Amino acid sequence: MLLERTNLQREMELLRRKEMKEQEVLEEVKKILKREENSEEEILRKIAEGSAEESISNPLVFDLLQTEKIFHENQIKKICVDFRLRFLDTKFFKGDLPAEAVSAVKEVEKKHRISLQGFKIVAPAKYFRLENADDPMLFAPLGNGYYYLLHKWGTDMHPLRKLLMWPLKNLENLLIFCFLSSFLLSFGVRELFFSQFRETSQFLIIYMYCFKSMVALIFFYGISLGKNFSSGNWNSKFYNA
Repeated sequence: MLLERTNLQREMELLRRKEMKEQEVLEEVKKILKREENSEEEILRKIAEGSAEESISNPLVFDLLQTEKIFHENQIKKICVDFRLRFLDTKFFKGDLPAEAVSAVKEVEKKHRISLQGFKIVAPAKYFRLENADDPMLFAPLGNGYYYLLHKWGTDMHPLRKLLMWPLKNLENLLIFCFLSSFLLSFGVRELFFSQFRETSQFLIIYMYCFKSMVALIFFYGISLGKNFSSGNWNSKFYNA
C-alpha cells in the first residue's frame, strides 16, 4: 500500500483555515465578554446614580416572577420599623455591592427583556450616604407600592435586634420602656441607697424621680442629636432623622 505524498501547500492552507476558525471563536468570546462587561458597568451605573423620578415601575412578566420575592411597601415598612432599617434609593448606598447582586439584576433583565430602573435598598442607616445637610436587600419597583426582591446579601439580623429596637419604634413604646425600666431602676436605687425606705409611698417617690430623670435624659439625647422614631425615619434620606 502506497502512502499518499503530503502536499505542503494544502497542509498550510488547512492549518490557516483552522487557525482562522480558532481566531473567530476567540473574537466571538471577546465580544461576548465585552458585552457582559458593558452590561455590568451599565447596571452599576444605574444603581450608583439612582433615579430622578419619584414613582417608577418596571413592567416585568408576572409569570416569570418568583411570588415569594414580591413584597408590598407596607410589609417593607414594618420590617424597617421593627429592626430600625432604612429603605432608600440606591444612590445613597455607600456599601459594597456584591457581584452576585449585579448578576441577579442582569439575569432578571435578560429573562424579562427589560432595563430595570428605580432600585432601592433595605439596610441599616450606617450603610447609606445620608444627607446631613447588617443585612442589605436590593429591590426593583413593580408599581402600585409593590417591590421585587432582586438579591439579599450579608449576614442575617441578630435575633435580639428587633427586641433592642422595640423602644425606638414610636413614642408609645418609648414611654412603656421608660415606665418598666424605671420600675426596675427604682428597686435597685432603693436597695443600694435607701434600704430603710420600705413604705409604698416612699417607693413611689423614688420611682417618680427615676421615671422623670430617665424620660428627661432620653428626650434630651434624642432632641440634641436630632433623632427620630423608626416609624418616622424608615424611608428618610436625612442623617438627623
